[in-house]
Amino acid sequence: MKVLATDNLSEKGIEVLRNAKGMEVDVKNKLSPEELLACIPDYHALVVRSATKVTAKVLEVAKKLKVVGRAGVGVDNIDVEAATAKGVVVMNTPGGNTITAAEHTISLMLALAKNVPQATASMRGGKWEKSKFLNVEVYDKVLGIVGLGRIGSEVAKRARGLAMRVIAYDPYISADAAASLGVELVDLPELFLRSDFITIHTPLTPETRNLIDKKAIASMKDGVRIINCARGGIVDEAALYEALKSRKVGGAALDVFEREPLTESPLVDLDNFICTPHLGAATEEAQENVAIAIAQQIVDYLTQGVIRNAVNAPSLEPELLKKLKPYLTLAEKLGRFESQLSEGRMEEIRIGYRGEIAGFDCAPLTVAVVKGVLDPILVGEEVNAVNALPWAKARGIRVVESKSTVEEDFASLITVGIKTDKGRSEVAGTLFSRQDPRVVWIDEFHLEAIPEGYLLVFSNLDVPGVIGRIGTLLGQNQVNIAGMQLGRERPGGRAVSVVNVDSPIPPEVMEEVRRLPNIVYAKLVKV
Repeated sequence: MKVLATDNLSEKGIEVLRNAKGMEVDVKNKLSPEELLACIPDYHALVVRSATKVTAKVLEVAKKLKVVGRAGVGVDNIDVEAATAKGVVVMNTPGGNTITAAEHTISLMLALAKNVPQATASMRGGKWEKSKFLNVEVYDKVLGIVGLGRIGSEVAKRARGLAMRVIAYDPYISADAAASLGVELVDLPELFLRSDFITIHTPLTPETRNLIDKKAIASMKDGVRIINCARGGIVDEAALYEALKSRKVGGAALDVFEREPLTESPLVDLDNFICTPHLGAATEEAQENVAIAIAQQIVDYLTQGVIRNAVNAPSLEPELLKKLKPYLTLAEKLGRFESQLSEGRMEEIRIGYRGEIAGFDCAPLTVAVVKGVLDPILVGEEVNAVNALPWAKARGIRVVESKSTVEEDFASLITVGIKTDKGRSEVAGTLFSRQDPRVVWIDEFHLEAIPEGYLLVFSNLDVPGVIGRIGTLLGQNQVNIAGMQLGRERPGGRAVSVVNVDSPIPPEVMEEVRRLPNIVYAKLVKV
C-alpha cells in the first residue's frame, strides 16, 4: 500500500506509517494542486493537515485511493461528499488537539479581558499608558459556549476553575451531561442575551456559517466579548468590524478567519481586536498527537479494515470492535445470502436485531448487511462501508432497522428481509460459540446452515427421493457435497435444504436440478 503524506506532517506520524508492514510512504510537502493531481493516482492513502485541498477533481483521478486522513479535526479542505460517492473513507482526529485548543481559547479570553496584546504593543512603542488599558475581570462573568463537544467541554471546565458562570447551547447534548460539567443548557437567543463572553466551538456547516451576524450581535449585551478558535466563517467579519467600531462588541479575539492566510483586514486596525494565525492546534504536543493518531488509524484501516473516527462511515472503537467483529461477518453474509435468494426489483431491506446484540450500536452492522446485499448486484463496483448506504438510497432502496432486547430462541439474532416487486423473503442468523456464523432460518423454515463458500439452496415438496436425486446429479458432474442442512414445515409439506458444495455448480447442472420432480426453486448462492 502506498501512502502520501503532505502538509509537514509530524515525523512521529511518518514513523508509524513507515514501521507498518507492507506500507510504502512518500512525503511531499507544499504540493501545488497540479502536482497533487499528477501524483495521486499512484496512492492508496493520503494524509493531510489543512493546506492540501482534496477536491472532487483530485478524488476523480485517485483510482486507487481508499482513505484520506486529516491530522486534525476540521475536514472543510476535503470534499467529503465526493469522497463518499467514490467509496473513500475520510478520517479525522477529533481528540488529538482538544486540550491545546481549549487552552488557546482561555488564553485569548484572558488576553482580551486584560488588554495584554495592546498594552505590550504600547510599551514597545515607549509609552506607559496605564489608564488607557483599564480591564475587566472574568470572575463571576457569564461565559456562553456555542457547542459543548470535546473542546467546548474542556473550555467549560477551565472557565469553572476561573469562577465563571457557564451557559451553553448545544442541541446534541443532554441536560444531564451538561449539568455534570456545571453548565446550564440554554437556547441560542438566551445565550446571546445573557453572555458577557461568547466562545464558539462548532464545525463550519451551512447552518453555522455566519452564525454570529449583524442580527445576532444586535441581540447581545452591550460590551460583549467574542472569541472564535473554531472555524473561520462562523463569525461574519464585516458585521463584527462594525460592532467593534461602535463598541456594541467590547472586544473580539479570533484565531480563525474566513480566508486564510489572513494578510489584510480592517479588523487588525481596531484597538479592541486581537488575533492569532490559526494557532489553536499549533503546539508540538498536539501536532505529534494528531499525526500519530491519524497514522495509526490509516494503518489499521488498510491492514485490518478497522474504521475509526470516520466522518462518512460508522466507526468502531477497538474494544467494541472485538465484540462486534464476528457479528459484522455474520451481517454481511446474511446480506449476501438473502440478496441472492430474492427475486425481482429490490424496494426495501429490513434488518432486525434481537436479544443481546440489540443493546449495541448496530449502525456498522446495518452497513455490513447493506454491503452484503449490494455486492452480488453491483458486479464490477466496489461496495464498502462508505458508499453502501448512499448507493442503496440512490437506487431507491429503503433501509429499515428495528431492535428488541428481548431474547427469544437465541441470545442474539439478526434478521434480514428483502421486499421486491415480486414479493418478500427473510433469513436469520446467529453465532454459535459467539464466533461461528449460522443461518438459522430461511423464511418459515428452521435449520442450522454454515454460510461459507458455495451453497445450493433449494425448496421442494417433502417426498422421498428428492435429496437422493440431487446428490446423484451433483456426483455425476464432479460436484462434491461438503455438508447439508434441511428444514421442513411438516412431513409431506414443503422443505428447504442448504447444501455446502466444494465448487461452483455449472449453470446447465443447476437447470437440471430445477427440472427435477417436486423442486419448487433452486439457487446457487456464493457467500
